[in-house]
Amino acid sequence: MSQDKYISWTGAPTQEAVDLLKSGGKVVVCPTKVGYIITVADKEGLERKFSAKNRKRNKPGVVLCGSLEQLFELADMNEEMAAVYKKCWEEDVLFGAILPWKESGKQYIPNDGSDELMTDTRGTSCFVLKFGTPGEQIAQSLWADDKTLLFASSANPSGKGNRGLVEGIGEQIENEADLIIEGNDYVASIQPDKTIETRYEQGVMVSFVDKEGNLVPEQGTERSISPAPVVIRKGLDIDKIMMYLADQFNSWDYRHGEYY
Repeated sequence: MSQDKYISWTGAPTQEAVDLLKSGGKVVVCPTKVGYIITVADKEGLERKFSAKNRKRNKPGVVLCGSLEQLFELADMNEEMAAVYKKCWEEDVLFGAILPWKESGKQYIPNDGSDELMTDTRGTSCFVLKFGTPGEQIAQSLWADDKTLLFASSANPSGKGNRGLVEGIGEQIENEADLIIEGNDYVASIQPDKTIETRYEQGVMVSFVDKEGNLVPEQGTERSISPAPVVIRKGLDIDKIMMYLADQFNSWDYRHGEYY
């Protein structure tokens, strides 16, 4: 395995990754707050991602947003949901939620069949922000340059963790990637008090939609509202995010693993 596809994250935006992703069909492995992810920007890249991970194709695609402005331009949500995202942005807390696309936001999905692979059967995706500086820099550059989107999935065989180490991404993903950004020190710095056994390998995921993919209703001051937001995956900063949800919603559920 040649080492020439490996580079180290220096703290500056990784222009090589931006250029590769914009060139079409490329796969870049990037460090985040919780481990390594596969990033792509089009259908060819998405196909390669699914192949490298042996991943089921029925899960909602992950869209990485480098700013609140980008998020709000893409995803449909109400003010209560937006308030949770804003709080996570202000506090630098990794957060992702299942949401429908705005009709006007769909124009940014590559017109190459990508929508089939980065939404689920309900037309929803998981919109994520504050996932870690190395990837945020890439997402921000792609969006600022020409409104290119960044899609992602964890860089490990489906169901297995990478332990927050580039060495843990596995041979199949290593071989598939066009560029691998090493940032083990950055990943370790996010959970310095955790061990490989106790660290979170994923971010929190919340569903803001019902079983048909429609937004759950606004609650205002009402109580015992159903359907309501559902925490479907625990992860980094789950304690903070549950507090943000409790501050914003009188009713929400904890159902770890419900979607999967």
